[in-house]
Amino acid sequence: MKFSIVLSLMLLTVSLSSVCQEKPSADKGLIKISIMYPFAEGKTFNMEYYETKHMPMVAVFLGSNLVKYTIEKGLISGIPSQPLPFMAIGTFYVKSLEEYQAAIAPHRDAIRADFARYTNAVPVILISEVVR
Repeated sequence: MKFSIVLSLMLLTVSLSSVCQEKPSADKGLIKISIMYPFAEGKTFNMEYYETKHMPMVAVFLGSNLVKYTIEKGLISGIPSQPLPFMAIGTFYVKSLEEYQAAIAPHRDAIRADFARYTNAVPVILISEVVR
C-alpha cells in the first residue's frame, strides 16, 4: 500500500514538472523589427493594401534572412478609457541585423514612398532581439 502511494506521488510529481516546464522559444536570438503605426484622430490605415502589397514587397527584399513576418490590427487599449495606442503593427523576424540593414538600404526610398498608399501615420520602428 505504501509503495503504491509513493509510486503515485512520484509519477504525479514527474508529470507536473514536465507540464510546468516552459519550452524554449524557437524565436530566441532572432532580430525583431516592429513597425508600429500610432492611432490618432484623422489617421488612416488600409489593412488590405498593407497585408497584400506592402509587407510581401518588403519580405521579398529581405530574402532568405527573413524567418517570418506578422501583421497585427489594433483593437483596443490595454488600459481602460485610454485610446488605442497603435492602429497596426507589422513585424519581421530575421536572422541577422547586418543582413537586414544591407537588404533594406537600397530599397529604403521605395519602402517609404509606399507608405502613402496605405497610411497617413508616421510609423514608430523598434529593432530588438528576441530573448525568450
